[in-house]
Amino acid sequence: MRRVHRFFLWAYDEAPGLVISVEPGDAARAAYVGEVLGNFDKVLHAHHEGEDLLMYPLLAKRAPACALHVEQMLEHHRQVTQRLESIGPVRLRWMETADASVRADLADRYEDLSTVLEVHLRREVTEVMPVVDRVLNQKEGKAIGEHGVKTFDKKFLVGYLGMVLATNPPGEREEFFKEVPPPVRLAYRLVGRRLYRKQYATLFPGRVIPDTL
Repeated sequence: MRRVHRFFLWAYDEAPGLVISVEPGDAARAAYVGEVLGNFDKVLHAHHEGEDLLMYPLLAKRAPACALHVEQMLEHHRQVTQRLESIGPVRLRWMETADASVRADLADRYEDLSTVLEVHLRREVTEVMPVVDRVLNQKEGKAIGEHGVKTFDKKFLVGYLGMVLATNPPGEREEFFKEVPPPVRLAYRLVGRRLYRKQYATLFPGRVIPDTL
């Protein structure tokens, strides 16, 4: 979870600037950037859904002393869901029109979401994960991670796996990669690394592409 959180913190820190980087009227780039951001949003929703279904009910049952933390984290999830639902229609409208006023509105909404995630993701790691590590077994922890994997097809996953790997330090990239299902690892080695580099270069022209596996 800590490794995926690093990706979300990076993605939503970049999101407002990505929106603003699109010139008004450039519908082609707005469509591209909007699709990438929409995919970030889908992954975030699936991640929280997995926690809501598979982690927090067990945590509430096995660690009742953490009831306040559980409720706070679930409230954060509700706040994130509300923001994602409000972002969706605005993002789709911007993708079609590349309108300057819609762009500003969308950037502000992503800035607001980033602020909420900055608090939630860091608190979840420091306040909740130590208890999760203690009261959930390895199989249960693996099921939480696999929930998101099963939500998307392999082609989608391998295109974004590079970004997750790149936002983690070298030692943890290898550990995370070992936890990825073998078919996804193979697909990443065959095509995913190339997709990642192409997508990063398109999103951030002129930037050095961060290393990955």
